[in-house]
Amino acid sequence: MKLAKVLDGLNSLEKNSFIKIIDNLISDLPKKAKQIEKILNENEGVLKNADNVNISKIFNIVESQFSEKIKIELSNEKAHLDIIIDIIIRDGNCIMSHDWLTRLYEKQYKNLNKKLSNFKKLIDNEKADVDEQRRRDYRIFKSCVNMAYHNDEFFNRECKITIDEQTILNTLSNGLDLSHEENRLITCMVITPKKLNVDDVVRELKDLGVLFYNKKSMQIYIPDEIVRILRILRGKKVADKYYRRVLKQLKDPMINLLARKHNIHHKLSRDEKIKSIIHEGLDFEKVLISGIFKDGTSLTERKVFIAKFIEKDLNLEKKLKGATASEKIQHLISYFDELELDEKISISIDGYDKLLFDFGTSLSKLNRMVKEKFQIQGDNVLNSELLLNYNIKPRDILDLIDENDIMKFCNRMGIKTRGNDITNIIEAYKDAENLFLENYANVANRDLKSLKENDIIIKEADLGSKFESLTGKIFNKLGFNVDSTLLKGLNTKKDKIDLLINLGNQELIIIECKTSKDGNYNKFSSVSRQIKSYQQLAEKNGFRVIKSLLVAGEFSDDFVSECEIDYDLNLSLITAPTLIGILNGFKKLKKESLPYKLLLRDVLINEDRILKAISR
Repeated sequence: MKLAKVLDGLNSLEKNSFIKIIDNLISDLPKKAKQIEKILNENEGVLKNADNVNISKIFNIVESQFSEKIKIELSNEKAHLDIIIDIIIRDGNCIMSHDWLTRLYEKQYKNLNKKLSNFKKLIDNEKADVDEQRRRDYRIFKSCVNMAYHNDEFFNRECKITIDEQTILNTLSNGLDLSHEENRLITCMVITPKKLNVDDVVRELKDLGVLFYNKKSMQIYIPDEIVRILRILRGKKVADKYYRRVLKQLKDPMINLLARKHNIHHKLSRDEKIKSIIHEGLDFEKVLISGIFKDGTSLTERKVFIAKFIEKDLNLEKKLKGATASEKIQHLISYFDELELDEKISISIDGYDKLLFDFGTSLSKLNRMVKEKFQIQGDNVLNSELLLNYNIKPRDILDLIDENDIMKFCNRMGIKTRGNDITNIIEAYKDAENLFLENYANVANRDLKSLKENDIIIKEADLGSKFESLTGKIFNKLGFNVDSTLLKGLNTKKDKIDLLINLGNQELIIIECKTSKDGNYNKFSSVSRQIKSYQQLAEKNGFRVIKSLLVAGEFSDDFVSECEIDYDLNLSLITAPTLIGILNGFKKLKKESLPYKLLLRDVLINEDRILKAISR
């Protein structure tokens, strides 16, 4: 869930510590002062008075400074916060209850102690099934951790590993090709991990600005932006879901080689080995550069394989640049980074829900798979709104499913199997109408660039008629009788009403639709003449116009003021974002129709007021 949306669900007290941190960072950024001041000027020049969207914008400006602050704080507390950080950066843990975090922590702490016991035997027992060279690496790292921690005793100081010492240890760990889990286990052999009180940890991380806690619902939130920062600080170059996507495309010998190098049990299934590789924290870049190749594989052979693997096997949406293997992998990491930040999901929300329903019906274990892979709390998690709050998109769900089950689903649903099956499934669930509705405001603003970015191709000349058509569908979905037959009977060559709502008893609502590239529609004089002419046309034919509605992207302040003064016009204004917002809220309430009288009161119709009224 994005930062702005998280902040929307919190009160001022729950946001307070985060706001203070950002405020302090602002004062240390003189070079960004003008940029920040421009945003704050909209909110009386005070951050705490800023709306949540603007707070999010300012956070983006100070993100690198925030990251550096968190890096220092976590370095000081690394030993006891490491497990918790490991939990909250997983794909499905950005939203969770206090109880769920406690359970995950208890489970992970218990598993750590069990693994620690086994790992000690691996290092100390000469007969253990581990390569002698690898045992030597473990012992070297353990000696260095031991020295870094205990050298304070020589100066009669409290034992701890400083930031400088930790930096050196991280460099050594990297040189020895230790996974994050191997690093942690060896460190825990020297510094015994203490069991934490989760309440204390939540309070500590809240004060650091890492998480938010809603006391009323007892829900913990870690915004996507902060999860990403923590993941980078933790050394994870890509999210687990993208790591899994890459590993699933590797052949068995490569997965087995990776497992053998890092003492992952050879009897585990392929899926369990992939899960362990991700959990162990193996460096994504190192895995592709060297980890999957046998000793003696030439640089040229590696380069050829990586180029083919990225360009063909991963089936990316765009071709990646890079002359060397390392450059290719860096571009792949950047690609996944962009994908994670991108809020587009390739299909409509309704299409996503239909895909989840169809696949959930076809594959009964899908709900359990999604819950387990992403550690999401709840019974039924196959819901698009819930999954998108966790930034889990349709492709992420399909990546979990076995190839055979994907093939069976395609055959059952009549989806073509030539080419890539996952791409074919996503294409089959692209609902053009709903995709247009989700981009309704972009159509109103004639924003061709944004429409293209959302996989909508339309000619500029067709935007006006498309906006009119979409507006009619929205009013239909709100339960109104958008009467096209009556419209054709009334319209003349001179007067062409866009849409008519037939209320019965010879009563009508006239709807006029206007698109504008400038954003704010401001042509009051021309539209007022137009609507008055339409009213007269309807009245001549024996109808009573109880209201006229003008729908556009936005309206200028002058336009709204003139509309308020012209009492004869009986016109109400509704912006495209407001109208689609009303529809989305209306659908959740599952009512048959929107009471038309709610549209008669205001000059500029307010979404919140209408939704509040119909939710009673």
